[in-house]
Amino acid sequence: MFSLHHLPYGARRALRSIWLLVPLVALGGAPAAEAQPAAAKSPAPAKADKPRPGEKWVRLLKDSRGKPVAMQTAIVRYVKAEAAEPGKDADDYDQYVDLVGAVHIGDRSYYRKLNRKFRAYDAVLYELVAPEGTKVPRGRGTSNAHPLGALQNGMKSMLEVEHQLEQVDYTRDNMIHADLSPEEFLESMTAREESFVQMYFRMMGASVAQQSQAAADGENAEVDLMAALFAPDRARQLKIALAKQFEGMESLMNSLSGPNGSTLITERNKRALDVLEKQLDAGVEKVAIFYGAGHLAEMDQQLTERFDMQPVSVEWVEAWDLRP
Repeated sequence: MFSLHHLPYGARRALRSIWLLVPLVALGGAPAAEAQPAAAKSPAPAKADKPRPGEKWVRLLKDSRGKPVAMQTAIVRYVKAEAAEPGKDADDYDQYVDLVGAVHIGDRSYYRKLNRKFRAYDAVLYELVAPEGTKVPRGRGTSNAHPLGALQNGMKSMLEVEHQLEQVDYTRDNMIHADLSPEEFLESMTAREESFVQMYFRMMGASVAQQSQAAADGENAEVDLMAALFAPDRARQLKIALAKQFEGMESLMNSLSGPNGSTLITERNKRALDVLEKQLDAGVEKVAIFYGAGHLAEMDQQLTERFDMQPVSVEWVEAWDLRP
């Protein structure tokens, strides 16, 4: 069997480094500035675990034979704890906040569905590390001049998917920027004595732990990666391999932030929730926060503690079609 050990040491190290950054690029970092899914061949219904709303933000959906059919992200609805009623339909609440988990590279049908959903909100608070007041033109995309953008564009090509900034319509009046500016981001990192090197090694430690657990379960991420790279349906196999990694995203992001939080997650979330507070104080009733899925476990906690809200429903949206 071919493995990474057949490659030169430098190539192995580079490949592992890129693989390590993928969850951050696809689910945690901000995006650097309708076709229908194919039907499953098997008529058997797909199945997946059912965690409580707000507990899990990315899941790998499998059919009755255990074969991957889709990677999905969650939309979780929150209401004031005092207003929550057992058995009440989530659509019957007058005021709510939806956390909409984003994957920054996904199927075109995924972004089309999100665009349709966003029309129903009074306000959609979105992430983008950019100067305050930035307007994102339709189909903007991201530049290869930015390292994060270059990696996202490379993944887009290899996985045969689309980029969030190219497909999401940010020009609608209800789209509201709710993120740090580049200057604020760097100032926060300096104040916290953070560095990108520190971030990388935290991710490395978490990734090693995740892969050790996977190995104990009989899986090998390196073998999956190499098999995918040389498979005739390379894009699909790479998506399946990555989707398996994304399922452990919550622990990766917690390790990235550390016990005292981080600029990448904690400070950017705080800015988004400050904007949310202003919207709610102004009487806005139907609000969505559209952020990378890697941010939302911490936001779930903040909505519970800071805003006295509780989750009442979850909807899963197909981001990647993994069917043959």
